[in-house]
Amino acid sequence: MPVVHFLNVGDGDCSIIQHGSGRTTVVDICNGESATHKALLEEAFNEYAIGIAKTGSGNYGMRKHVTLPISYMKRIGISKVFRFILTHPDMDHMDGFKKFCNEIGFLNFWDSGVRRAKPDFSGGIYNEGDWDHYVKVRDGKCGGVKVVTPKAVSSLQYANLGDPDDQGDCLDIVAPDSELVLAANDVGDPNDASYVLVFRTIGGKIIFPGDAHDNTWKYVLNNHSNLVENCAVLIAPHHGRHSARSFDFLDVLKPKLTLFGCANSKHLAYADWNNRSLAHITNNQAGNILLNGINEGIEVYVENFNYAQNCRCFDNTKTLYGCFYIGLVSKE
Repeated sequence: MPVVHFLNVGDGDCSIIQHGSGRTTVVDICNGESATHKALLEEAFNEYAIGIAKTGSGNYGMRKHVTLPISYMKRIGISKVFRFILTHPDMDHMDGFKKFCNEIGFLNFWDSGVRRAKPDFSGGIYNEGDWDHYVKVRDGKCGGVKVVTPKAVSSLQYANLGDPDDQGDCLDIVAPDSELVLAANDVGDPNDASYVLVFRTIGGKIIFPGDAHDNTWKYVLNNHSNLVENCAVLIAPHHGRHSARSFDFLDVLKPKLTLFGCANSKHLAYADWNNRSLAHITNNQAGNILLNGINEGIEVYVENFNYAQNCRCFDNTKTLYGCFYIGLVSKE
């Protein structure tokens, strides 16, 4: 069965998809153990034991206990990734990229064609070497890596064609198209041409939207609403922040569960989900969140035991990669 790992990487994104085919996809990376984060991450690691976190009133504090995705992949036995998908070239989606390439590696790199000027790294938290290595890979100068440039509704071998079952890994692209990429490059806003991916599992659809903004959602709803409507799980765009002028896309997607990343509460768009009575879980509450597609729907597992035991369907005898079962997103 396919398993999605939505990792608690702090202010950024990293998701791992273990497909039923045996192939692995990584969507974005952050907290990739870069030297600039070393002291902060060592402090967090020294305080933290997996599955246990100090809690406060209404705050489970997992934001302080980040996961290191490279170490995590090694721990669960991932030695090579079939495809790495960079939703868009912002540093909080490619922090630790060079180390990831050197220590895990991947065969295929998805490039939407979105471009932006090189950031200013002076005094920042990110590593300039990650950007430089991204450009090297993107430009086809890294041996052993195939660069592919799929756009919306592309048919691609092993993504949505071929084995198994003539559907590949059941990954469909609903954005960007070429016009969105051109427009984003023209104004210098890579967010508005993020990859938006639909992963079709036996238990329901899981949507990965990167940092998709208003123009992207307008395009998706106008052209591919049938592929995104009534989804099982949504990874919140832009980590769940107030980044969009309109959240009307939620009225079409109608996600049964939304996963929020880490950001200050004042920046999270809780009201847009609460006003629609849409369930959501944050990394700050749950730590890592795992999704397991089965015939009945999508099982949800969380890393933080303290959060898990307060969930109605908590079962401490049922675990997945050290995470605790908290319930099922039922299939229609």
